Amino acid sequence: MGLGGRDFGEPLPQNPRVSAGGLLRTGGESRIVDAMISAAQAPVSEPRVIHRRGMLGTLGLAGLGVLASSAKAGAFTTGKPSAGPQVSVPTATENDFYTYSQAAGADELPPEWVAWHGPLTGEYLRYLSGLGLRRVCPKQVLTTHAHHHGSVWNTLPPKTWWNRIGYTLRVVERIAREMNVSQVEVISAYRCPQYNALCPGAKSGSWHQANIAADVKFPVKASKVTATARELRDLGLFKGGVGGYWNFTHIDCRGHNVNW
Repeated sequence: MGLGGRDFGEPLPQNPRVSAGGLLRTGGESRIVDAMISAAQAPVSEPRVIHRRGMLGTLGLAGLGVLASSAKAGAFTTGKPSAGPQVSVPTATENDFYTYSQAAGADELPPEWVAWHGPLTGEYLRYLSGLGLRRVCPKQVLTTHAHHHGSVWNTLPPKTWWNRIGYTLRVVERIAREMNVSQVEVISAYRCPQYNALCPGAKSGSWHQANIAADVKFPVKASKVTATARELRDLGLFKGGVGGYWNFTHIDCRGHNVNW
């Protein structure tokens, strides 16, 4: 039963275990996260960390032409507003870029970030939308990934890790329903290791790097959200960490309970 004798509703699905270090096993927390980070840094076909120089090398001349089509992108690639001759780009390449943006509903996202991820942007949004959340906006969750510190950009999580944040977002949704809150703002979800290292106050073993943590804001006092999350967790809704901050609450599903 939930708070005030109300039922939680259908049980949450079992949080999937993964092979990278044994997610959700108790003990050895730092070792587990380190193993996950190592797995995230291993060479795979999906993007990991975006540097200005690395992005230009990957996108090539055609991608550079797409980026140079806006003043904002021109400043990104050259360090100053675009001027002089423009690079001629085949129409098909530009259409592909806009297809990625439109498919993801991501017209307001940084074009260089969208171009780097290509169709994965739309695929990830479709995954988030498929969770059927009513109080957590999939498009808003997507935008939390398109941030940068200096020349280092955050990325989408590895595709094989997408279902991890799905479980955590369902927990957030259940907490919001219990508090009769209609909309939740996710201010941080997945953080790639290189980006996480530059986030003020972020720990090197942050569970955000394993894509099982979310920092959330409700339209009520954060202390109330933190208290409710801990109460529902202690009643068996999930197993994980709940961190209370003055203006947001951290929630993760690491598999054992911890407060701060």
